[in-house]
Formats: sequence, C-alpha cells, structure tokens
Amino acid sequence: MLIYEYKVAGTTTQYAAIDEAIRVVQFIRNKCVRKWMDDHATKHDLQVYCAVLAREYSFASSLNSQARQASADRAWFAIARFYANCKEKKLGKKGYPQFQHDNRSVEYKTTGWKLSVDGKHITFTDGCGIGRLRFVGNKKQTIATFPLKQIKRVRLLKRADGYYCQLSVKAERKVEHVASGTAIGIDVGLTSFLTDSEGNMIANPRYSRKAEKKLKRLHRRLSRKKKGSQNRKKARKALAKGYLKVQRQREDFARKQANALVSSHDLIAYEHLHIRNMVRNRHLAKSIHDVGWGIFLHWLAYYGMVHAIPIIAVPPQYTSQQCSDCDTIVKKSLSMRTHMCPNCGLVMDRDHNAARNILEKALSSHRGCTGGHSETDRLAL
Repeated sequence: MLIYEYKVAGTTTQYAAIDEAIRVVQFIRNKCVRKWMDDHATKHDLQVYCAVLAREYSFASSLNSQARQASADRAWFAIARFYANCKEKKLGKKGYPQFQHDNRSVEYKTTGWKLSVDGKHITFTDGCGIGRLRFVGNKKQTIATFPLKQIKRVRLLKRADGYYCQLSVKAERKVEHVASGTAIGIDVGLTSFLTDSEGNMIANPRYSRKAEKKLKRLHRRLSRKKKGSQNRKKARKALAKGYLKVQRQREDFARKQANALVSSHDLIAYEHLHIRNMVRNRHLAKSIHDVGWGIFLHWLAYYGMVHAIPIIAVPPQYTSQQCSDCDTIVKKSLSMRTHMCPNCGLVMDRDHNAARNILEKALSSHRGCTGGHSETDRLAL
C-alpha cells in the first residue's frame, strides 16, 4: 500500500463538518471499547454494534456506514494489541485499551467519497456535510489520479497547520537497485547522527535543541492566556505549529539519509537498540528523542525493502568495547570517545570502531552464522 497525502482547502463550514465527523469517530470508538469492557464483545460484535449506535444517535447515523465500521476497527486494534501483549507475556504494562480524547482523523473505505476526473477535488457524499474539497499543491504540478478500485482508504486528518487528505492506494513500489558491491555498518549516536564503517560521519542536526528557545517563548505565551479564551486557542495553535515544524524537519532529514544509504550500498548493518529502555535515562532522554533514531531506522528498513537489499540488525553487546582489528575487549566509559587498543595499538574514533564491528557481525550473520536478523521483511505497509 502506498499513501499519498495532500493538503485540502475548504470553507469554515466544511472545516467544522470535518471536526464533527472526527468527534463522531471518537464517540463510536469509545462506545465500542466500553462494550468490550462490559460484555467482552468480539470483533464481529463491534461491527454489528455500529448499526445499533446509528439508530440510537442521530449524529452517528450521519457518518458513512463504512466509516463507522472503520471506527470500530480502531477500537478492536487496541483490544487485539492488548490480547497479543498478554499472550506474549510482555514485560511491564500490556496496553489496556483506554478511552480516546484527542482523535484527529476520520477514515472512509470505498464508499462515502468521490474523486473528480481531474484528480484535483474530492467530494464526501455522506450526511456529515463536508462536501467538495480541493487538493492544494503546486499549480505546475499535476496531481496523480488512480483507478478507483486501487484506492482502498481515504482519510481526513487534522493537523496544527490545516486539514489533509490521505489516499491509501493498493500498489507496489519497485525500484531497480544499482549494485555497488559495497556493504556498510553504521553506528548511530548523539555526538554525530551516525558514523559508518568507512569512517564517514554525519552531523547531528539537533532540530529540537535549535528550536528550544522559540518553543519556550511560545509555552510562556500560552501560559499567560486565560483558559477558554480565543487568544489561548491562538497561542496553543502557534505552539502546535512549532512542534510540527520540528517533527517534519526530523523526519525529512531521516528519510533523506536513509534513502542515500540504501541507494549507494548493497548491505547495511546497524545496532538493534532498545530505544524505549534507553530514554529512561533522564540525562539523555531529551537528546535521544531529538536525534530521532527510531524514525531513521524505520525508513532505513522501508527503503531496504523497496530496493530489495538486506538491512541487518545485530546485537549491540560489545560493539563499542571490542577492538575491530584483534577482538580484544577494551573497556570504555561513555565519555571516552577514542578507541585505543593496548594489544594491537589501533587508535580510532570510538563510533568508527563500533561501526566496523557491526558490519563484521552482520556479514557473519548473512553468511549463515548467528549474530543478527534482517529487518527488511518485518516492515508492515
């Protein structure tokens, strides 16, 4: 599945109708969670319950029937995840389904909407009153149109800077990979974004740190506004836009770096880090979130699948401590940034040494030995 996202333009009345549809979706989702809590309902029971809600509540009946079913699917997704975590005996909290209070999207399936012939407008035909919306884009850019049978989902999404429409298209993305005959290991870090096994370093952009002064000012401005006032709503929206900009900068940087690495190599290895555990360190949590390892590794796996090259995760044990030349274990604290081996005399950057060890572990794994696993086949589109 491929997701195409466009900003949409409409009137104030249309935006209010979208907000109302989003609230209806949240209402149906929460009612389905409550029914599961009370009656231990199954997935089929929740689908049937959507029709019951439409008869009991007039505002729920205005939403397209398949959109109501998609809302029930959201509830069941949370329930199924809770069951799976219990079955796997996952440590810690199992993710018991909670009531939602900040829903920002409404999803239609194959009915309730109509795409114009030119592909520049979309019309929602259910009783919510959203009507005809225009896709916003470059005037010189022709928005791609697809056979209606290929579009399996249409989602309206509310963000801090406006409303967006996502088209979920059933298609396969194929890229002909140009073989380079090279394999590379990468070590992600905080001082530098990543260091590869050839010694190349990419600087950490630190988008959140750079925007910190502006975000603090926006936080102070919000705190001074009276609760419930229009000025507070404006200040809250300005703050949300600030965080949205940082998020987009971080994701754009991660996508470009991942695409560049995959396009120029035939095998990529990285450390299988447990980021959720690492951010428990209160001294490093902010920096770890800012560098965005998780989103980078996600896109690395995605582009690896598109280019059909192996992306291998290796265990992180001793990658920084082990000498990449003689395998001697050289103990180092986090503050020691240079690897100096007392056995063979090798001196190099700590992250460069780790990247070389990561690559060697991955190559051993790829040849059929133990030590790593491929992430390429685990990415769900």
